[in-house]
Formats: sequence, structure tokens, C-alpha cells
Amino acid sequence: MNIAIILAGGTGNRVGADIPKQFIKVMGKPILAYTLEIFQNNDKINAIEVVCHKDWVEEVTCIAAIYGISKLKWTTVGGSTFQESTMNGVFHLKDKINFNDIVVISFGVSPMTTQDVIDDSIKVCEEHGNAISSEDINLCTCIKDDEYSTTKNLIRETIKGFSNPWTFKYGELCEAYETAIKQGIIDTLEPHTTSLYMALGKRLWFSKSNSMNIKITTREDLDIFEGYLLLQEKRKGQQ
Repeated sequence: MNIAIILAGGTGNRVGADIPKQFIKVMGKPILAYTLEIFQNNDKINAIEVVCHKDWVEEVTCIAAIYGISKLKWTTVGGSTFQESTMNGVFHLKDKINFNDIVVISFGVSPMTTQDVIDDSIKVCEEHGNAISSEDINLCTCIKDDEYSTTKNLIRETIKGFSNPWTFKYGELCEAYETAIKQGIIDTLEPHTTSLYMALGKRLWFSKSNSMNIKITTREDLDIFEGYLLLQEKRKGQQ
């Protein structure tokens, strides 16, 4: 079984809204609804779990009902960081899914993830045990000396940018979190699952992504997403 874990517990401070950004409406629909529809419409996804703030659980239930998200099976409460929210979502499934099942983890505010990106993440995970949606870096890159300047460049051909989603064999992911907790390192890591795996010496495998597969973080990202939706509508009208 393939389960999507949708992380929807953020506050969205950088967007500048008075509600969490995943619940902001774009063209009349919450961003989270667009993301859930992507996984609802993917043939390889069997079930969905949403991890969200305790005050917004009822809103998630309402969104699922309004937009026909029949694959939503579980909703659980997130934590104060990405890592903690992911961990809560993973451990919440312990008595519900099997060791060899696959979990596809996505931001609730990544509403432009395409079906081929999800499919490839599952395929790579089946082959190697994990898959991190990734893209080559096209811009010149550097290491910041401080907030305003640099003297150190990076070779962009040696760099990959991690994108969305991150896909894992469920049992191994559980064991990784349990090991990190036992070793007392979970709170010392940069708070992402990729950092956890690398800290434990695990190899990460790349799966495909594309330049539109972004996480909505700023007000400008909202504009990009609205433009994307308008373009989709225009193309449908031309068919």
C-alpha cells in the first residue's frame, strides 16, 4: 500500500496572512484542497493522512468532504517543527499500515506537484528504499560569508536541490526516527527527514522533479500558483 502523508501544520508567517497558508484560498479554493486533489487523483496512492495543527483538524475534515477527498483516512496533530510533524505523522500510522508499505511525504502547500513526479518517487522507492524528489541547480551558487556577501563559490554540477515529495519504505523510516531518538540526536539535526537519513549514514536516492514543483512560502509564490491555475484553465478552454 502507498500512503500519502500531507504536512499541513505550518503557520505561513512569510506569506503574511492571518491564517495558516495551507488554508489560504486561491481562486476560491484552499491551497490544501489543491494538494489533496493531486494525491486523490493518483492511481498509485491508496490512502492519505493529513498532519495539521490541532485547531485546524475540523477544517481539514470539511475540506475533504467538500472536495471529495475519499482517500483521507487519518488526521493527526503536528508538532513545532517539520521534523516533529513528520515524526508524529509516521508514528501515528504504526498500528495502521505495514512495515513494507510506502509513505509519500508532501507539503500541504505544494499544489503544483505533478502525477509523474509522484509516480517516479514511488518507483524509485520500490527499487532503493527511499526517493527524494530532486532537481539539478541551474543558477550559479555560493556559500554565504554573512548575510550580504561571499568569497566562496560552489560547483553547481555537483549540487542537487531537494524538492517534494520524499518517499520512504515505512518500516525503515520508523526505525530511523526511533534510532535518532535513542541516540539523542533528533533535536540537533536540521529539521528535515533528509537530514535525519544523512546523519544516520543512509544513502538517499534521487527521483524526478520539475521547476514548478515548489513549496508556497512567500506572497510571490501565491502569485505564481494563481498564474499556473489560470494557464491550466486557458489550456482546457483551447482543447
